[in-house]
Amino acid sequence: MTKKLAAGTTIGIIGAGQLGKMLAQSAQKMGYIVSMYDPNPSSCGFNVAHSYTVAEFNDRDALLKFVSSVDVVTYEFENIDGELLKELEQNSYLPQGTKLLLISQNRLEEKKWLNNLGIETADFVEINHFNELVETTKTSSLPAILKTTRFGYDGKGQIRLNSLVDIEENAKNIQKLIDQQTLVLETFCDFDFEVSVIVARDLEGTIKVFPISRNHHAHGVLYSSLVGEYLSSELTEKIHQIAQNIADAGQLVGVCGIEFFVTKDKQLLVNEIAPRPHNSGHYTIEATNVSQFDQHILAITGHSLMNIRLMEPALMINILGQHMPLVEDYKSNYPDAIYHVYDKGKATKQRKMGHFTLTHPNLSELEDILYHSSSLQTWQEMF
Repeated sequence: MTKKLAAGTTIGIIGAGQLGKMLAQSAQKMGYIVSMYDPNPSSCGFNVAHSYTVAEFNDRDALLKFVSSVDVVTYEFENIDGELLKELEQNSYLPQGTKLLLISQNRLEEKKWLNNLGIETADFVEINHFNELVETTKTSSLPAILKTTRFGYDGKGQIRLNSLVDIEENAKNIQKLIDQQTLVLETFCDFDFEVSVIVARDLEGTIKVFPISRNHHAHGVLYSSLVGEYLSSELTEKIHQIAQNIADAGQLVGVCGIEFFVTKDKQLLVNEIAPRPHNSGHYTIEATNVSQFDQHILAITGHSLMNIRLMEPALMINILGQHMPLVEDYKSNYPDAIYHVYDKGKATKQRKMGHFTLTHPNLSELEDILYHSSSLQTWQEMF
C-alpha cells in the first residue's frame, strides 16, 4: 500500500544547494517540515529549512542519525556515496530509491544500461590506460570527447580531442585522470540541437512528462532553456516514450532530468540522466501549473502526481557568478521576467547563482529575444 505522509511530517533533504532549497520551498507550501543535510555551513538551502545538519556526505554516523530523525528522505544531486545511500535506505524511508542514482553516477554504466533498454547513445569506448586511448583513436574517428566516468558536471571532467596532437598536448592531464578512474571516449556528436525533458513517476507507477525544453550550452554550462511547441509530434512522442521507459526501468519515484542530442536526421541520442530536479526544468516554477519540485515532493510523500499544463511558452536564462553585477540592469531590460537569486554567497566565475524566466503567449516573441536580443548576446558571451 502506498505510504501517504500528511502535512506536519518531516522531509529530510540530503544536499542543501539551490535544488534542495527549491524542494524545501515546495515542501513547505504543502505544510511539511523540512530538515536538510550538507557539509557546507553556508548552504543556501539552510536559510529556508526548519532544521539542518552540517556534516560530510560520507560521514556514515552523521547520515544515519539524520535519516533516523525524519519521516522520509530524498536527495537533490547525484554525487553522493551511492553505496552508503543504499545502507541508509535500509534504515529510513527513501522512496526515491538508489537504482537510478547508482546508474547515473557512472557514465559508462549509464550508457550500457540505456543501450540494454534499446535507447541509443553516442558511440563510446571504455578507456583504462593511456596507450589504450592512443590505439583506440588510431582506429576510431576523431573528434571525440574524453570524459570521466564519475563526478563530472557542467563541462567538468571532459576533454575534447580533435586530433592525435590534442592527446599529446593533454597527456599529463589525461594520465592524471586515468590514474584516478576509468574514462569513457565518446564519439563527438555533430547534433542539430539539444533538448531535455523532466519525467515524474509516483509510487503507484503513474508517469507524467513535462514539456520539452530546447537547450543552449556555453562552455559546458546550460545557458538557456526554451519551452513551447516547436518539435514535431513524432519527435515529441519518441522523447516521451524514452522518458517513460527510463522512469519505469529505473523504478523512479520523484523526478528525473533526461538530456538528448537531436541529430540533423532527427535521430535521438540520450546524453545523460539526472535522477533529481534538473536545471533545465526551472522554467516549470512559472510556466506550468505544477513545478518539477512540486511533483517530486508529491511523489516521495505518496501522493498522486498532478496533470501537467503549460500555461505559456517560457525562456529560462541561467545567472552565473560573472553575471551578478548586471542583474539589476537586466531587470530594467526585462521587467516582466521573474528572477531567482539563490543566495549562495561568493559569486565566483561560472558558479550558478540564479536564473530568470520570461513567459509569453507567443513562442516567437521569446525566440526573438533569445536569438536577436543584443543584451542577451552580451550575457551569453560572458559564459
